Amino acid sequence: MDKQRKLLLVEDFVEYHLFLVPDEHSDAEKHKHILLQYIEQILAKLAPLLANYIWQNQPFNLRLKSKKGDFPAHIGGKTHFGDNIEDEWFIVYLIKQITKEFPELTARVEDNDGEFLLIEAADILPKWLKPENSCNRVFFYHGNLCIIPLQQDEGDLPEPSSNMTVLQALKLLSAHPNGFLASESITKAIERRIKGYPEKMKESLHRAHCFVPAGIAAVLKERPQLLAAAVQAFYLRDPLDLKACRTFRHFLPETGVFTSVTFTKCLYAQLAQQRFQPDKRSGYNLPVLLHPKYKAYELGMKLAHGFEILCSKCAASPTEVTKQPNKSPLWAGFLNSLKKNDFFKGEMEGSAQYCELLKKAEIYFQKSLFKPNSSVVISTGEEVLSLLNTLPVNLEEMKKEEANLPPNEDDSWLDISPEMLEQIFQDAAGSKETVLPPSSDSAQNYNLAEVTDSMKAFISKVSSHEGAEVPWFPSEAPITFDVDSFTSALEKILGPSPEELDSDDLESEEEFDLLDSDEDTDGNEESPLGADTLKSLHSYMDVLDRELAHTNIGKSFSKKKNEHGASHTEPQEEDDSNSEEETCLEESGLAPVDVDLNLVTNILESYTSQSGLAGPASNLLQSMGVHLPDNTDHKTFDNASQH
Repeated sequence: MDKQRKLLLVEDFVEYHLFLVPDEHSDAEKHKHILLQYIEQILAKLAPLLANYIWQNQPFNLRLKSKKGDFPAHIGGKTHFGDNIEDEWFIVYLIKQITKEFPELTARVEDNDGEFLLIEAADILPKWLKPENSCNRVFFYHGNLCIIPLQQDEGDLPEPSSNMTVLQALKLLSAHPNGFLASESITKAIERRIKGYPEKMKESLHRAHCFVPAGIAAVLKERPQLLAAAVQAFYLRDPLDLKACRTFRHFLPETGVFTSVTFTKCLYAQLAQQRFQPDKRSGYNLPVLLHPKYKAYELGMKLAHGFEILCSKCAASPTEVTKQPNKSPLWAGFLNSLKKNDFFKGEMEGSAQYCELLKKAEIYFQKSLFKPNSSVVISTGEEVLSLLNTLPVNLEEMKKEEANLPPNEDDSWLDISPEMLEQIFQDAAGSKETVLPPSSDSAQNYNLAEVTDSMKAFISKVSSHEGAEVPWFPSEAPITFDVDSFTSALEKILGPSPEELDSDDLESEEEFDLLDSDEDTDGNEESPLGADTLKSLHSYMDVLDRELAHTNIGKSFSKKKNEHGASHTEPQEEDDSNSEEETCLEESGLAPVDVDLNLVTNILESYTSQSGLAGPASNLLQSMGVHLPDNTDHKTFDNASQH
């Protein structure tokens, strides 16, 4: 196995464990026998789903696991899923269904990232649940997701900061079968990823015509699951692999026939999207690009290279495939379970349809359960060569079948528009409230007040060394605090104020005057700063404001409008003194800064400068549930900010 493939297998795997509840069997042999019976029944139950399933790298499999440390004897398996993440979530669906069909079993699932079920619901997990204390707390039981909390009454549980053992978790699940159900929001996050199975399996397939050597057509008809290994061999090829494809030994191009091949969408994309020109010495010559069957020739050529690479890694005389599942002591029980689950669909034993289903069951059994009593590991290439030596390859018959091939399926799903990509991202992240519409004909449709509300809610959230708490919806992040404590703290520093102070309005000259008034300072004999200190402080701040007002910094901020209109200079019938004061402030450059308007303006400018790419403005706003539309007209945002 080449280094690239080894690295792929190390990085992408999902591991699953099934335990009996309660696990109190003292007789080890009896316990082992019970677990083996469950394996037979589970695989027979899943056979209709899995017998024809094409896995990216490795299939779902179950093995008997002996007791080891804190782990009791149980049923376990491990699958390397490679690039097809759907294989991992399909296994999650299978595990969930197993615990539903067999209520005596509970299951844990993890991958190379750890508790990936919790990662999927990371935004809505309870605060106490962290990576360091989540081990052995997440289970599927009775078909439901369960999370065992920290605090329990049982005295044999560890301290909250330490991890729980599997035996302790099994004891709790047995005592409280329905006591640890995960919250509805966490459950929905997981259900969203496995929604649609098993019907979703058909949606993941793609059928296409391929012009392949007759030997490959025969192998794929007998063992369609071998397609994945061939695609992976081509996809992960290196110069040494291509050296073996300069001259083909096993799959000669002159034996080519048209056949219909069923891919998974992941495998089809890996094969179709790679640009590749065959070596001239190989004998594979592609027609012109506008040829009506160019794609079939190209796909077949790539498949031929993949199968040739597989076979080139085998010895000159391949080892004979000696797997005989019907000689295993487990086969009889597995076959009986298949019959009980109507796997053969009422077909008469010995009929052509029965024999075809039986052959699929044997292949499924040996991949999912059966392990031959041999230290020799049979590679995929050796399996292909063995099939080539045993299968009849009738080239004339295959040529006749070309006229009755099912039609090609549309592969336009390979092309994803920006709108579709955005929708995929939103679906993956879950439904969020959209504050701004995706498109708008008028700037008045933008609810820009929501942007400022979301930003204020975000700033008010508590943060720590672990990061900031981002509110998904503005309504979920109310700003609350102890008014009495806040007022008391202000009085100790500034003295009592005739009205509640707002930190956002400290720029207002009117409030500076209130703080400077005799009423405030005279009654503040207990103020630690004293009246003279306060007046001096306000004087410095006033001088600083006046200095900044005439600089580029001061002029860069948008100022507040008076309450009577857009202009401070318009005559008003009421509050003439206030209007004159505001006019003077505006002329001197000391008009109050409009914090909300500046916030929105700066965010829109930052968003526009991203040119549709990811950036700080879009990332921050989308994390708070605010989705800005694309800026097709810069004037739109300018007009919107004035509303």
